[in-house]
Amino acid sequence: MSFTAKDVATLREMTGAGMMDCKKALQEVNGNIDEAVSYLRKKGIASAAKKAGNVAAEGALVAKVADDKKIAVIVEVNSQTDFVAKNDNFKAFIAEVAAVALANRTKDIASLQAANLGGKSVADAAIEQTAKTGEKIDVRRVALLESAGFVGCYVHPVGSKVGALVAVTGADASLEKANDIAMHIAAANPAPEFASMADIPADVVAKEKEIEASKDDLKGKPAEIIEKIVGGRVAKLLAARVLTEQPFVKDPGQTIAQYLGSAKLESFVRLNLGEGIERKESNFAEEVAAMAAGKV
Repeated sequence: MSFTAKDVATLREMTGAGMMDCKKALQEVNGNIDEAVSYLRKKGIASAAKKAGNVAAEGALVAKVADDKKIAVIVEVNSQTDFVAKNDNFKAFIAEVAAVALANRTKDIASLQAANLGGKSVADAAIEQTAKTGEKIDVRRVALLESAGFVGCYVHPVGSKVGALVAVTGADASLEKANDIAMHIAAANPAPEFASMADIPADVVAKEKEIEASKDDLKGKPAEIIEKIVGGRVAKLLAARVLTEQPFVKDPGQTIAQYLGSAKLESFVRLNLGEGIERKESNFAEEVAAMAAGKV
């Protein structure tokens, strides 16, 4: 039985599988759409596993806050292309993953992968998404914050590629402050690395001092002068990396510490989409040619 491009499109709409997977399925069953649906269901996990080596560095971040505003999660789910990340089905999937993470108070990715989502593990649900989209879908990172005060969140609306959680407590704490500081963390350049100056590890301070002390403009100066100059430079450099010392993005006339007032910053988390993933450079024309030749 022969089949047409319309049959391929119909099968893709019915199953959510990729175009080339649909074409192959129809070839295997001589063009019978019903049998092709069964074929794809049987081969879904296998085709997903085949893509396990692909690089998934796109996708989105999603955050979810509990009703009492005292606990929140942020989850990173990766896809291979931005096109899939913008798909409504993908958005619905990552929202479900975030809801599972919040419901289970999940703090590590292994626990999230094993958690139940609609009668299957999150890991298996991601494999199903891989089969549907034709791209590797990877539930990669999760972070959770809890507070006796408030936990705020922010995910940048354009692309959902940077997000943050912030926990604040104390008499002057509020959800508005937590959300504002989360937005600041996502927008700040440089991004904050430490909550306060006291949180900077001694080895980080020592390394910065070593770097500054070895600069050419200090050569030949007395040791006590070098020490004073290095101390000032390092303090300024490190302050730029400390959240409470940074100028507040909504009001640069005050620091985050000043905006907090008597409220206390407990902790924060900042995620950048795809951070740490080694991206594979590709040639689009070559990929299309490979697909046409049946090599993909």
